[in-house]
Amino acid sequence: MSTITATLDTDRARRLRLALTALLAAVVTVGAPFYFAPFQVFQLTMVLLYAVALAGLNLLVGFGGQISLGHGAFFAAGAYTAAVMLDRYDTGHLATLPVAAVGCFLLGLGFGVPALRLRGLYLALVTLSFAVFLPPLLKRLEPVTGGSMGLTVDKLQPPAWSGLAEDQWTYFVVLAVTAVALLLARNLLRSRVGRALLAVRDNESAAEVMGVRLSLHKTLAFAWSALFAGVSGCVYTWVIGFVSPDSFSFVLSITLLAGLVVGGLASLYGPLLGAAFVMYVPSVAQDISEAAPGVVFGLLIIAVMFVAPTGLAGLAGRVRGAAVSRLTRTTSAAGDRTPGSEPSAPPTPADPAPVDAEPVGAPPRTEKE
Repeated sequence: MSTITATLDTDRARRLRLALTALLAAVVTVGAPFYFAPFQVFQLTMVLLYAVALAGLNLLVGFGGQISLGHGAFFAAGAYTAAVMLDRYDTGHLATLPVAAVGCFLLGLGFGVPALRLRGLYLALVTLSFAVFLPPLLKRLEPVTGGSMGLTVDKLQPPAWSGLAEDQWTYFVVLAVTAVALLLARNLLRSRVGRALLAVRDNESAAEVMGVRLSLHKTLAFAWSALFAGVSGCVYTWVIGFVSPDSFSFVLSITLLAGLVVGGLASLYGPLLGAAFVMYVPSVAQDISEAAPGVVFGLLIIAVMFVAPTGLAGLAGRVRGAAVSRLTRTTSAAGDRTPGSEPSAPPTPADPAPVDAEPVGAPPRTEKE
């Protein structure tokens, strides 16, 4: 009975700790745009939209066990879908989101079919070729995409009733989209599709024996990953208000993959940490060396991976585990001692009586005895 009670108390304490952490995170997240400067709010907004793209890439690479170096192409497809709809058809911003999501889902579905027979390095090269091929194609389609000059569209404007500035309103809209996307990714991983992806990643032969359709779930992994990237690209158009082919070179795909690895593969919090890395580290590298920011960026990635081989999410988990273990040992040691008492010395054994000694109270010996 005491074991059950202790388990319930532990679960209750863990839930309380998670609730307090979530409440604190919500307060900080909601209050951030009212505390920081407009440019800092813009940076936080970019972190949120990059987190959506990395969440999709995490489904494919971290949980699906596949690799993609062309994620920036799906990002560009969502961005251009929103830009073309806003520029050519004068639709509302929110109307572009489902179109970009569905369009990129179908694009990922079509791209995932020929990639079924590829794996490892070959799959990486095919996806990289897609990222290299798309920017020149966008330049050729000048009547639709604006060519090398790109397209300029209106940014999100706050409604009069909100009383918010433009950067604050954009931040809250992107925050809502990011929250829904991360919740969808979390629920997807806990569903049958997520369990099938994990089974395929761990052992394809065993997964197929258990009835998992490899071709279906590998294709769906590409499709879902492309959907999240398309949503992120659409939101990017809302925030920046301008798209051009040069903004979506293959470097973007490499940067997104590096951000996911640094943040932590197969982690629910890895995309957020990786998005912060993608957003802030290049600016730090630019401040350190204006001549070679790429070199500094690469060295910073190497340094982070040396300190945290499993990513920043894994490092945070190890630090938390070490702190909890240390606190548990300290509490256990303190409980073994009674406050205000000193440990007493062990009793010393009495000296053994000599052989010739007479017992107390015995009659005296006589000479005959």
